[in-house]
Amino acid sequence: MSRPRRILPLSLAALVSSALACATLGSGSTDASGLKEALSIATERAVQSTSRTNGFLENPKIRIGLPGALGKLASALRAIGMGAQVDELELAMNRAAEKAAGEATPIFVDAITQLTFQDAAGIVTGGDTAATEYFERTTSDPLRLRFRPIAEQAMQNVGLAQQYDQLIKRYTAIPFASKPKLDLPSFVTDRTLAGLFSVIGEQEKKIRTDPAARTTELLREVFGR
Repeated sequence: MSRPRRILPLSLAALVSSALACATLGSGSTDASGLKEALSIATERAVQSTSRTNGFLENPKIRIGLPGALGKLASALRAIGMGAQVDELELAMNRAAEKAAGEATPIFVDAITQLTFQDAAGIVTGGDTAATEYFERTTSDPLRLRFRPIAEQAMQNVGLAQQYDQLIKRYTAIPFASKPKLDLPSFVTDRTLAGLFSVIGEQEKKIRTDPAARTTELLREVFGR
C-alpha cells in the first residue's frame, strides 16, 4: 500500500517523529534520509573543522591548554622564563588532537547507520543537542580507543613527552610545587573528544535554527528554506 503524501516537517522533533512513523518502510523515505543527512553533515563539518591545521589551537572553545596544576600556574611559568616551553607543549597537544580528530568519521558513520527507534525517540524528546548526546553515548568508547594510539604517535613525532618532562622538572623546582600526576595521552585523548563533541553540538544547533546551514536540497526540503 502506498504511503499517503503529507507536508514535510520543519523541526527536528517533527522530522524524527515522521521517520519513526515510517520506520518499517525502510530508509528510502525523505524524512528518514533527511534525519541521517542532518547527522552526517553535522559530524562531517565538525571533523573538518577540528582536524584541519589549527582546528583546535585557534579555537578558544576547544583549545587544549596545560592540564591541572600546570594550567593554573601557566602565567607563573611564563614569568620565570618558561614561556617558550609552555607554548611548545600546548602546540604539540593541539596538533595531536587535530591529527586524532581526522580519524573520527568512520565511527560516526557506523553510529548513524545503527540509529534505532529508541535513539530517534530520544532525539525527539531531547534538547538542541540531543543528536550530539546520542553520539556521545554511542561513540565515546570506540573513539577513545581509536584516538589514543594516534595521539600517542603524534606526541612522539613532535617530542611532546620529552617537552612535558622538561617542563615538569622546571615546574617542580618552583618552591612548594609538587609533581603533578598525569597520564598525558589520556588527557589529550579526552580533550580531543570533548572538543569534537562541542563542535558537533554547535553544528547541530545551526542546522536546527539557521536556514543558511541547510546546504543541501534535502535539508532545505525537510527543515525549511
